[in-house]
Amino acid sequence: MEGLLLTQSSAPIVGQISWLLGHLMNGIFNVLSNVFHIENIGLCIIIFTIIIYTLLLPLTYKQQKASRLTSVMSPELQRIQNKYKGKKDQASMMKMQEETKMVYEKYGTSMMGGCSQLLIQLPIIWGLFYVIRNIPAYVSGIKDVYMPLVGKILETDGGQAAMETLGKSREIMMDPSRYDFSKENIIVDALYKFQESTWDKLVDKLPDLETLIHSTQEGLAHLNSFLGINIAETPLTIFMDSIKAGAVATAVLALSIPLISGITQYMSIKMTPTPTANSKESKENPMAASMNTTMKIMPLFSVFMVFTFPSGIGLYWIASAVVRMVQQYVINKHLEKISIEELIQKNQEKAAKKREKKGTNAKKLSEMAQVNARRIEEPKRRTMTEQEREEVLKKAQEKNKNAKQGSLASKANLVKQFNENNRKDSEKK
Repeated sequence: MEGLLLTQSSAPIVGQISWLLGHLMNGIFNVLSNVFHIENIGLCIIIFTIIIYTLLLPLTYKQQKASRLTSVMSPELQRIQNKYKGKKDQASMMKMQEETKMVYEKYGTSMMGGCSQLLIQLPIIWGLFYVIRNIPAYVSGIKDVYMPLVGKILETDGGQAAMETLGKSREIMMDPSRYDFSKENIIVDALYKFQESTWDKLVDKLPDLETLIHSTQEGLAHLNSFLGINIAETPLTIFMDSIKAGAVATAVLALSIPLISGITQYMSIKMTPTPTANSKESKENPMAASMNTTMKIMPLFSVFMVFTFPSGIGLYWIASAVVRMVQQYVINKHLEKISIEELIQKNQEKAAKKREKKGTNAKKLSEMAQVNARRIEEPKRRTMTEQEREEVLKKAQEKNKNAKQGSLASKANLVKQFNENNRKDSEKK
């Protein structure tokens, strides 16, 4: 071991989450192996997925509450958008923002209420994906199966060169210019991606290791086999090999993984209430169009991805979709028992408590927003001092003295002189 395995994700945040989730996966494998004497990666993936999505249930519930409130707020928000449609000046934009904020405060939520839950979940789901995609990097029990063969490959003349050549293949896609095949962990990664034909190629290149290669392959087949499918291979490869061998049942199983994944993804999205599912105004709302497009594209994207990724990824997507469907059913039933008025009242109470902790109440926030809007709409006018006013008058008088004959300024001077003469005559009398 070289500290963190080289093959683990090193991305900020996601890497740390993957490392933590990897320990969980490792624990599940050890419990199944030591307590129940079951060593199967497919079963580990299913249990792992159930545990993760159960831990994420509170965030999912908050997201669904925010989504339900948004569906109620949507008509009001749409009317505000239509009211200021086409107005790009700063005053109008500030007023629209103020009115939008007041709607959110009215319902006791925030503009980031639903998005924040998704943003929190995203790195967790991404970290989970890293673990599923590269299990030997996180599960020591799986990695140990590879190590005897890895050691012999590095000891054998031409062993590293053979792995580098196979690493360039379409199945592995680990170019030696980017991956150092003198490292044990890199070879483990490459071997984890091996398919039936790749193992045969390794035997051809290293015939002296044929017995060890076959024993390692058999041990991995035991670990990777789930319902007759090798979850380390892609459904597309399994399907093509099965068609060539005339194994119709295996070909059907290979096809069922991406198809079931697509169907379960669609059902999961369909069960999830969207903010713009109803109302006539939602038809013109870009958000509604975006959600509808997502509902159509995501299941198809899932089918394509599962076809080209190892079957373990497809198993994870199916398990996650089924778990989300069960959770969504329970959440929907629970939310049906809560009236929207009660939900709004609870949200307003929570929002009021948060504002009190910060020392700002709703009325003060509204007044501050209105003052800020007026400041934008009505720029401040600086009052001139008496000294500044006298200087301006002196400059104007000097300018008038030098006025050209016949100009308005010269005529104004004549009128002024005439008025002064009349005033002096009146004083003498």
